Amino acid sequence: MVPTSKVKDDITYEDILEKIKSYIEKEEQLEIIEKAYLFAKEKHEGQFRKSGEPYIIHPMNVALILTTIYADYETISAGFLHDVLEDCDCTSEEMEEVFGKGITKLVQGVTKLSKIHFSTENEYLIDYYKKIIVGMSEDVRVIIVKLADRLHNMRTLWAIPEDRQKVKAHEALDILAPIAHHLGIHKIKSELEDLSLRYLKPDVFYDIAEKLNKTKLERDKTVYDMQREVSDLLIEHHIPHEIKGRAKSIYSIYNKLDKGKKFSDIYDLLALRILVNTEQECYLALGIIHSKFRPLPKRFKDYIAMPKANMYQSLHTTVFGIDGYLFEIQIRTYDMDEVAENGIASHWAYKENGGSNTAANLQSTTEQKLQFFKSIIDLSHDKMSSEEFVNSVKDEVLNNNIYCFTPKGDVIELPKGATPVDFAYAIHTRVGETTVGAIVNNNIVPLNYELKNNDIVKINTNKSSSPSKEWLNFVKSTKTKNRIKSYFTKNDREIYIERGKYTLEKELRKRKLVFSEFFTDENVKKICESVKVEDLEEIYLGVGNEKITPNSVINVIDKVQDVPVPKVVKMSTKSIDADIIVSGIDKVKVNLANCCNPVYGDEIVGYITKGNGITVHRLHCHNLSMLEERTLDVAWNSNVNKKYETCILIYTDTTDNHMMDLLQTISMFNINVENIKTISKTDKTVYEVDCYVTGVEQLDKMILAIKKNTFVEKVERAMR
Repeated sequence: MVPTSKVKDDITYEDILEKIKSYIEKEEQLEIIEKAYLFAKEKHEGQFRKSGEPYIIHPMNVALILTTIYADYETISAGFLHDVLEDCDCTSEEMEEVFGKGITKLVQGVTKLSKIHFSTENEYLIDYYKKIIVGMSEDVRVIIVKLADRLHNMRTLWAIPEDRQKVKAHEALDILAPIAHHLGIHKIKSELEDLSLRYLKPDVFYDIAEKLNKTKLERDKTVYDMQREVSDLLIEHHIPHEIKGRAKSIYSIYNKLDKGKKFSDIYDLLALRILVNTEQECYLALGIIHSKFRPLPKRFKDYIAMPKANMYQSLHTTVFGIDGYLFEIQIRTYDMDEVAENGIASHWAYKENGGSNTAANLQSTTEQKLQFFKSIIDLSHDKMSSEEFVNSVKDEVLNNNIYCFTPKGDVIELPKGATPVDFAYAIHTRVGETTVGAIVNNNIVPLNYELKNNDIVKINTNKSSSPSKEWLNFVKSTKTKNRIKSYFTKNDREIYIERGKYTLEKELRKRKLVFSEFFTDENVKKICESVKVEDLEEIYLGVGNEKITPNSVINVIDKVQDVPVPKVVKMSTKSIDADIIVSGIDKVKVNLANCCNPVYGDEIVGYITKGNGITVHRLHCHNLSMLEERTLDVAWNSNVNKKYETCILIYTDTTDNHMMDLLQTISMFNINVENIKTISKTDKTVYEVDCYVTGVEQLDKMILAIKKNTFVEKVERAMR
């Protein structure tokens, strides 16, 4: 039985059902959607939104938005249920018992994303959170539900305080709208942008809206006349078609005005979209239109032959139309229009009327699209020049790539000619580093085997194995080559540093010199200037790789020291005079010790160095036992307002990869993560996290939250 309940006068289940039935016909799927609605309605009973509406209005609107991009029945069900796990008395087990694993997994994914506190402070953080969203979403439909969720929240943004409105608008504009664009969902992307502009720059938004309204009648008549002329022309040449007038979004107009254009110079305020049946008819229609209406030079773009990164295809041209008005005309097939408006991640991927093979192929296409977006993000974070990055994107992302599968069915996108080693590194760097063999389509193959489209690849690993330099001769992916080179560079560097330190210690013992007394800050500075390196580590490296002799280092300093100086830990070079108050001393150089990384709120003590000011240590730093004679009282300046670098070690009880879970927990505290890596992975994994915190209070809260994860054994601050 179809529910007949009506919530206010806004939306009924029947409204949503009517939209769903326009493309979903299977009765069993419609029953599951109805069950999801009733389940959500019952769980949200008695809850209200900040706008004053019953809470169920929100998931109903999310489901309605999903129907506009022809989402499948599981996605719509997840739309109804997306807040149930987070806001209601319901467990994952209960949901799975009622709706099965598929829908429950989608809801869990959306719930996980909802717990992330986004930050748009700078470009790095914006890119970071885009990466987190994509990385955490194993199924692209999780992102689609999240986009629909945010779109409805943006429509009711007036209900929250103004400062929160701007925060949410920035998140939508900088993080979520670009993701919608990458997934090709124009409807959601365009509305998110317009709504964001409305709250970020209301004066600009309403000024553009007013100008559009003033010219609407004139534009509508001109567009209608041009539409009729073009249609007559195509009918004359026997090309079946449909023509639509196309509205320009307010945000896209704002973008052009912001770049210095005048309102009257924005060509595509007058615009037509022509839909035809075949790709060939697109080009025929273009030629016919150009034969009558003179094209504007340099305004023609062929996105059919060269699709955009999000798989958008269309011909664009600007012509001098009736009465001399400029018209932007888009010409594409009905299928291309479907992708452009709704995104390949929705209708094409999940509408199952085309049969099981079609559905499987389209699901695969959707996963490829998500993998494409991951590739773009991953490449942009590799340390390469702009030219290398552009070339890598062209070679590995925009060209004919291949798509291979893990035994579990996950899709991995690779450049043509890729090998099992490329595949392994695409899964995870650690998988690549420990690869010892590969099985493709149930056959053992060599590691230089050239993979083909739709191959199923199983990678065999051994924890004690490491990469081979020979791999560089046959791997295809730039990312893989960089990871292998990085491994050997890092590995060789560590070996050379240890070797150099050992060699210097040995030579100093021969001369009866004490290592800790020889390498004072002052001496290290003199040696660095003499041998032209930056720090003590570089001295070790130079001696270890035999570019510097140990005697040339030692001979820089007098062999007999007048005053033995205690060992001093290598200090940060950042001056923080305003942060630390030194007892009885004004205007003195103050540095934070790298060995214990004190942050605001820690108990601290100062140490007087020779020639490098005062170094501040945490009170319980293990190095202080050697520095007691030259310590003095210091205190934090209560007016400080900055972030401090610190390092924490997270010990887990498993070898499973929990990096994303940890990043999600840390992001709740608005803490910037500089670096996260695994430093031990035998039967357990240890993560080292470098991050920036405002002080010990924020740091303690984060550590407490991390400890609540069931897989975490202990968390401690690193001490070097």
